[in-house]
Amino acid sequence: METTVQAIKAGGLVIYPTETVYGAGVDATNFEAVKKLTAYKNRPFGKPYSIAVTDQTMASVYVDINEGAKKIYRRFLPGPVTVVSQGLHKTAPGVESETGTLGIRIPDYPLIIDIVKTLGCPITATSANASYKKRPYKIADILDNLSAKQKALIDLIVDAGTLPPNEPSTVIDTTFGKPTALRIGGVKLSSKNVLLSKSEENTQNIGKELYQKFAHYLGTRAIIFALTGEMGTGKTAFTKGVARAMGITEEVTSPTYDLVNHYGSLVHMDTWRLENLEEFEGLGLEEIIHDKSVVVIEWADRVADIIRQYNEEAIVIWVKIEYKDKQNEREISWENK
Repeated sequence: METTVQAIKAGGLVIYPTETVYGAGVDATNFEAVKKLTAYKNRPFGKPYSIAVTDQTMASVYVDINEGAKKIYRRFLPGPVTVVSQGLHKTAPGVESETGTLGIRIPDYPLIIDIVKTLGCPITATSANASYKKRPYKIADILDNLSAKQKALIDLIVDAGTLPPNEPSTVIDTTFGKPTALRIGGVKLSSKNVLLSKSEENTQNIGKELYQKFAHYLGTRAIIFALTGEMGTGKTAFTKGVARAMGITEEVTSPTYDLVNHYGSLVHMDTWRLENLEEFEGLGLEEIIHDKSVVVIEWADRVADIIRQYNEEAIVIWVKIEYKDKQNEREISWENK
């Protein structure tokens, strides 16, 4: 552990195991180290990071913990939950979000707690994969998806072998009056799968996360994301997230006028302009299912009966995107049935 602490103190980037996936840690108060992490993750500067702390007392140095947050701390922490609160601007620039919020993790993993306690300051708690790459349950998952330039930024790897395939942390925003889930991981606030999106990027991230939940079916069964929701709610943005998670670099556009767009193993359909069900069947859905492709269907409620015919052959995830009261906010719910 001492070697790990010294590496982080020196501004280094350390890959470390957690109770969910492998993480990438730097001193969250060191601006140069945070910039190094951002280059490693291959993401725009300003996209926030969560931080790992030892307990609620330490968390209160970095965020304002309201009553809603305290209830989440008591119920779920330590554990695989990230609690988002209003930050107190004590971390390096680029760690808090543009609106000043900050995610707190208190891991149920003694190694990380010991590192942070010895270090005396928080470390970043972000997954060790580059953005939109495979979830890292073993070191090969990380290194096999990095460029030589990214690998050169790693100062130390703590290899604990293959981790259990646990879900990532659940992300709960407590800056509203009522705690709201931004990402559903292994812990759920309720029996429903409901997420809040505050931006198009959030919607893309939700698309990515849901794809990764079911990606283990690739090659064995088709995966269908059946999207419903009004015009402009973000169905195409969701599809862009799925595409990015699949490693597709082509620009994903709405297939409203073409009805179907193909991006390798991803098929993107839109039923808005369909004149009849026969026209939809003529798009070759049956063959696409047999090819075990990933399919995203917008306005899926219009062809629900046809989609349900493939419940045995395919994994079908019904996703509903709805407007919320605040501008740009969407409620995204999903069920697999």
